[in-house]
Amino acid sequence: MTIRTLEPRSTEVGGVPIARLLPNKGKQPIGAWCFLDHAGPAEFAQDDLGVQVGRHPHTNLQTFSRMIDGEILHKDSLGSEQVIAKNQVNLMTAGTGLNQGISHTEQSVFLDNADSSAAHRHINMIQLWIALPTDQQIERSFHHYPELPAWTEGNVELILTTGSYQSASGEHHQAPTLQYSKIVGIDVHFLEDGDVTLNLEASFEYGILVVVGALESEGQVYKKDQLLRFHRTDVSNDTTITLVANKGTRLMFIGGEPLSNQVLLWWNFVADNKEELKQ
Repeated sequence: MTIRTLEPRSTEVGGVPIARLLPNKGKQPIGAWCFLDHAGPAEFAQDDLGVQVGRHPHTNLQTFSRMIDGEILHKDSLGSEQVIAKNQVNLMTAGTGLNQGISHTEQSVFLDNADSSAAHRHINMIQLWIALPTDQQIERSFHHYPELPAWTEGNVELILTTGSYQSASGEHHQAPTLQYSKIVGIDVHFLEDGDVTLNLEASFEYGILVVVGALESEGQVYKKDQLLRFHRTDVSNDTTITLVANKGTRLMFIGGEPLSNQVLLWWNFVADNKEELKQ
């Protein structure tokens, strides 16, 4: 299998390191996953407000936030107000067309910090955008998912954050997460040193982000904030990939069928043509 390694573009926002893997040097989305940021890990001082992202708009996309550690308060123009905490997902849908956009804010909260100066003040978060199929009429919405399907294979915990997945042992798992195209996301956490074999669907293209630690696959070692990318032409029926890592390593595995429409990104907006972006 041909695996391409994408390096992050790194920056810092409010003291939080940001590694951007998608978009990346002209590379196309992975399925409908068109944007991928790893925010953190970061520690905040006692007098630090943490993440403070002001109000900003989105169109024609879903923002998919997966919290590894910490807490963020989401507020949006629909009136939604929801804290996302460790191992949870927030999914905001800014629907198709110019009349279904949403504006929102994201701010740190420290839920366990009421009386203790020693309480942890962390952030470690994955945020992705999912481009919407523009041939559908999709309305804006917000959903919070505090619990998601989880199982273990050997020394590895897998959490299905979106889509459906059949494990190497033949077990079928289905996430409740709202979807408008065929995609999958799995949080892969090595509880001890070990390996795990992932099934790949022939019509999908895939990526694996190293969130914590390092990963070995097919004799190659991949480091934190590198994205492994493999195209659907590399995946045939009954294809699998085996991943080897040490205790504590954390990966975000994403995949999906390519969208039929082109995906153009500008600032916080997604569209399938330049004219709509100009509006």
